Order: sequence, then C-alpha cells, then structure tokens
Amino acid sequence: MISFIDIPENSDFTIYNIPFGIFKKFDSDYTAACTRIGDTIVDLHQCMASGLFSKIALPESIFKTDQLNPFIALGKGVTHAVRTILQDALVTGGGLQQLSKQNKHILIPVDGVHMLLPIHIGDYTDFYSSREHATNVGVMFRDPANALLPNWLHLPVGYHGRASSIVVSGTEIRRPKGQTMPDGATQPVFGPTKQLDFELEMAFVIGKDSTLGQSISVDNAEDYIFGLMLFNDWSARDIQKWEYVPLGPFLAKNFASTLSPWIVTLEALEIFRTPGPEQNPTPLPYLQSKGKNNYDIRLSVDIESENGQSLRVSTSNFKYMYWNMSQQLAHHTVNGCNVRVGDLLASGTISGPTPDSYGSMLEICWKGTKPVEMPDGTQRRFINDGDTVVMRGWCEKDGIRIGFGECDGRIEK
Repeated sequence: MISFIDIPENSDFTIYNIPFGIFKKFDSDYTAACTRIGDTIVDLHQCMASGLFSKIALPESIFKTDQLNPFIALGKGVTHAVRTILQDALVTGGGLQQLSKQNKHILIPVDGVHMLLPIHIGDYTDFYSSREHATNVGVMFRDPANALLPNWLHLPVGYHGRASSIVVSGTEIRRPKGQTMPDGATQPVFGPTKQLDFELEMAFVIGKDSTLGQSISVDNAEDYIFGLMLFNDWSARDIQKWEYVPLGPFLAKNFASTLSPWIVTLEALEIFRTPGPEQNPTPLPYLQSKGKNNYDIRLSVDIESENGQSLRVSTSNFKYMYWNMSQQLAHHTVNGCNVRVGDLLASGTISGPTPDSYGSMLEICWKGTKPVEMPDGTQRRFINDGDTVVMRGWCEKDGIRIGFGECDGRIEK
C-alpha cells in the first residue's frame, strides 16, 4: 500500500500502522481523537464530519473528545472497521485525498499539535514477567543459586500500581523523596533518591469490560486487549530496597510512570507474532498458552544528558517475555477480579539474555558497580537530574514497519 501522504524513511507511522491517540492543537483548546501517518496527524472528528465513516453507526461526538475510552468500548467490530476505512482512505486515490482538499482541518502537521494521554486509566497493574530481569535482580539481592523465588515459574507475578501518576511522554519527572537505609547504617534516612532508574516495558490497554466474578481464559484474553503502548515505570531503587518487604513496591514506584501517546492495535501487530520461550515446568491448565502469543517488537533506550549528548544503553525485544499478555490477563482475573475499558497492564521490565539488552540501569550498571561512560565523559550508574530517558519500539518484517513513536521523560533539574 502506498499513501498519498509523504512518509519519511524508517517512520514508525506507515500506512500499515494506523494507531489511535488524542491531540490538542497548540493554538486552541480543541482536542480530538486522531491517527498518524508519517509526520501528519489525521483528525478523526473532522473525518467523520466529512462523511468518511458514514457506513458505520457511530455516536455523533465520539471523536470530539479528550479520551479514547468511549470509542474503545464500542468493541473491536467497530474499532477495526474504523481502522480499515482509514487505511483504505489514506492510499493514493483513497477517499481522504479528496476530502482533505475540501476540509483543510482533516490533516495537521505533527509539529502543530500536543499529544495527550489518550485514555482514562481506572486501574493499573504491573507484572514481573521477564525471566532474565527477575534472575538478574535475584542474583544481585538474594542467593545467586536461587535467584528466582519459588512461585516465579508457576505464575505471572504482579502488583497493583498507582494510575493517577501515569503521565504522557514529554512530561517532566520530579525526583522522588523517601526513606532509605544506607549501607552500614542502623537507622533510615529521608531524602531524594540517589538511585533513580527507568524500567523498559510494554503496556496493554483493556478494550472490553468483564464482570466481577468472571474469569478470562488464556484463549479469550485477546478479545479483551485493544492494543499496546510503550511504558517506562520509573523506579527509585534505594527506596524500593528498604520498603518492599513484605508487601512490595510503594513509594519507589508510585511517583510517576511515563506512557507513549499512541495505542497500536493488535490487528496492526498480527504479522509480528512469534513463539514465546519454552515454559518449564508446564504451567497449570488455566495458564497454558498455545501458538504464537508473543510479539517481535524491537526496543531501545537512550539517555540524553543535559548538554544534548546521547547514549544508547539498551536494545531489547518484547519477544523475550516469559509470561505473555494472555497469561497475565488470565491470571489477573482467575480469582474473579473484573477489568474495565482503559485499564492498563504493564509487562514488567523487559530484559534480554545479554548485558546490552537489559531493561534497567540496575542491571546495566549491575547495582552501580559498572558505570556507563557518556559521550561527554561523565558516568552514569543511575539517572541524573537533567537527563532525558527516551524509549522507542518498532517492528519490521517483509518491508513493513510499524512503530510506537517515542516514550520520553526528563528528570527536572
């Protein structure tokens, strides 16, 4: 497929993508749902006003909104139809080529808008589903011979996080404060974290409500998953080390998480399915997953210092996840916990088998003992004030590229 809109080489936003987001114009309070192709924003409300979606029964103001939840809640039958119409309309000679000449508000340069958090997140769950990450952390903080806790190979470990502090890419992050226990000390101290870290993750958006008491099976889980987003679950490692026993992360995690502005649908990612790692021991029946339920999504993390110097510190892949999304959702709901449209479930740190594929500074610098050298000559063991962490994710196969844009956050100076 070739679009009438120019698409830069290696763009994340090809005609095969058609993600969904929410934008606000810089020069007004106007917000609306949108998609993106190349460096062009497509205003879905203006598309609808011009008759592009006339064959679908849509609520009149479904796209004139500041959140995608009502649209997602219409169901995959509707959302998939909207995506297909957009894709067909964006090819050379497609419907939008003529409509955009008649309605100058349909197409907007990406530098003329500000992307917003696209969903209202009612609840957020973070998992711990990378075997390599869990093993690395276990080696550092526990017995290397028993790095994984006894339950880890039997269930997707997770915890309920804080939804109110999830922010969209580009939002500045304030260094959190809390209690820490310095090495050799007998009493904790209070102050800013000295070990601010990122966690490279993917998150998936719930696209369908379940009812209290209902379990979602592994086989039906994808019916409840609308799409994926890039996710950075910021962490304060020194605060985490002191507070996490016995109930797990609290202040070390709930101060901020950064989410990319684009939701890439499962339909767009279909050709990038791949088998997951072999699971041994065999999970209990409710967690057994067959077929290609992982996704080959390439991931990277760059640290940009205050002076503009940049260093790539990680290149990983979502396909490394031991527990896949369907297993995570099945386990989350097996006790009857209900999920709602817009809920967010994150993968946990995505680490690969080699040091260059580790998904956190805790691992990359091995608890601060192996600092990385920045191009300006400074060192990083963790993240400094003024640093920007930039995460990217993309898929490529048979000449088709689909990406997630950037997920970036700068630590306030």
